[in-house]
Amino acid sequence: MDTGMVRKIDDLGRIVVPAETRRLFNIREGDELAISVENHAIVIRKLIATCVFCGTIEDVGDFKGRGVCASCKGEIAS
Repeated sequence: MDTGMVRKIDDLGRIVVPAETRRLFNIREGDELAISVENHAIVIRKLIATCVFCGTIEDVGDFKGRGVCASCKGEIAS
């Protein structure tokens, strides 16, 4: 998908993700983006919070630096 948007890299190596792209992919301040290289292209993907125990993406929060869903967090607490 070529959007036709061009951004310059600043002196610290940063780029700005355009507001319309952030809205399209629901990217907010603090979200993590994975950067990889695929077939000679730089690919940026939004990371989706996933529970490290059961793999669900529902109701996942941070617990000691890891993604844990409410159900698993409840099991840990008991």
